Amino acid sequence: MRACVLWKSALCLLVSLAVIPPAFPHSQEPAPPAGEPIRVSVDRVNVGVIVTDPRGNFAEGLHREDFHVFDDGVEQPVTDFAAIEEPAQVLLLVEAGPAVYFLEASHLQAAHALLEGLSAGDQVAVVKYDDAAQPLLNFTANKQAAEAALAKVRFNLGFGNLNLSRSLTAVLDWLAKGQGKKTIVLLSTGVDTSPDNDAIAILERLKTSDVRLLAVSLSSELRNPPPTGKPGGKNKAKAPTEKSIAAEKGFAEADQLLKIMTETTGGRAYFPNSTKDFSTAFAEIAQLVRHEYSVAFAPPAHDGKLHAIEVRISQPPTATPNTPPPVYRVDYRRAYRAPAP
Repeated sequence: MRACVLWKSALCLLVSLAVIPPAFPHSQEPAPPAGEPIRVSVDRVNVGVIVTDPRGNFAEGLHREDFHVFDDGVEQPVTDFAAIEEPAQVLLLVEAGPAVYFLEASHLQAAHALLEGLSAGDQVAVVKYDDAAQPLLNFTANKQAAEAALAKVRFNLGFGNLNLSRSLTAVLDWLAKGQGKKTIVLLSTGVDTSPDNDAIAILERLKTSDVRLLAVSLSSELRNPPPTGKPGGKNKAKAPTEKSIAAEKGFAEADQLLKIMTETTGGRAYFPNSTKDFSTAFAEIAQLVRHEYSVAFAPPAHDGKLHAIEVRISQPPTATPNTPPPVYRVDYRRAYRAPAP
């Protein structure tokens, strides 16, 4: 079932766990100003909603009456509404294990492309992970410092664990100490060798987290390595082996894990296959980390239980009968825990 089992059998990723550092190291940059955190209170539930058009552009100009929020399937009155555009706090979580050792150049190039797409006031933190999360830079608006931190990432060759779930847990613990709208941008193959209990726990935690997770998969080059035929000759397709079949199945499960993790938080997963795809993904991410609609409603019950959230957007009237209404993509966290009785 889990990607980590197949990954171990395919690529032999085995090593002991390292100790997760308790907090980010201190940065020379001043602490970012406190923003308006998206959180659950006893009086209302705040939901950050991202609405984009078919081209991936943020849909501006929507109003309170365009949003319909449902708690366990029952529509709730919208008590507060705001269109928010503010500097982003982006934690860049970079996989640094053996799976991407030979992709180091393109791996870092992808991260640099994201930094270039961010605005001057956006705050960036850098963390790498393999068997454990290792913070490299606290939040800073200094993009040169972020570039320098990325240059310090060292990719492990040989055998090693990729404890994605355990590393995400550590990162969420760190982020819980600060305030403001926060986004994790994960550069990863999605392979996870964390213990099953850790994987289950992080999925439960992400359901109600106020941190949005966006993921960019790095598995394309591992799945489709460049041809290695002799110069001037034709590369012949090789019949799939038991090992390659197992590896491909492991990658498919890793993709599914990235999708589940991101969608749970109202985020997105990207699976680029080319430089152009990476550019498109990071251009969209640069928009998403800054723009959202904040919609709030009063929790209808104080039962301490997990409640499902659904957000729908009204279809605006068309200019002419032959003009189809715009098709929006709507992303939001899928649940909240109601206040205790």
